Amino acid sequence: MDQTTLIKYGTRLMIIFMCTPIHEFAHAWAATKLGDETPRYQNRLTLNPVAHIDPLGAIALFFAGFGWGKPVQINSNRFKHYRRDLALTAAAGPASNFIMAFIGIILEKLFYRIYIVQYTNSLTSLGGGDPSQAMYYVAEIFWWFTAINIGLAVFNLIPIFPLDGEKILNYFTGPKFDKFMRQNQFYITIGFMILLVSGILNRPLGWVQGQLFNFMDFLTGWVDPIFNSLIK
Repeated sequence: MDQTTLIKYGTRLMIIFMCTPIHEFAHAWAATKLGDETPRYQNRLTLNPVAHIDPLGAIALFFAGFGWGKPVQINSNRFKHYRRDLALTAAAGPASNFIMAFIGIILEKLFYRIYIVQYTNSLTSLGGGDPSQAMYYVAEIFWWFTAINIGLAVFNLIPIFPLDGEKILNYFTGPKFDKFMRQNQFYITIGFMILLVSGILNRPLGWVQGQLFNFMDFLTGWVDPIFNSLIK
């Protein structure tokens, strides 16, 4: 197994045991703040991975790059504004992935800058030595960390049951559309799974993921000059 593959799968383990709990905790926290104490009663207001990891979802994430955690159960009847609060609770999970991706890309740029400085200094002092690759590998870990979190956010925003995007979409739709989705939910979900497993969705999802990665890189453009000035 080459170094890049090892880092990719190692990062997926990091995602399973760190980011999945944060994603599900975000759902639980949002629901509680909006008036539903169900997640608190079920001990989901925790970052303990044991409370949030779904074994099948973890296996899918490790091998396929997408997966899911144990769904946070909520009682939407306790929300003051049913559609809005349900959508906000659903959006909290993908939002947490975007926040983690934002932090990840900043750390990726930081460690890559450190690596470049080490590499440049080694060439100057050793006349062409081979510097330690540790900082480069750390930067690559955070590159994968960012990419996977963006991918998970994009995947969860697909408006198909049982993904978060379905509940977000419901905020903008009406009773007729909701009835149609309920009546055809089984067939829509089966069709979605076929598209997903067949790989047909890989290209469009990959394109969206790439565009969001580039946009996040643009948003953190201010990081590069700061690190360049501080790390010399």
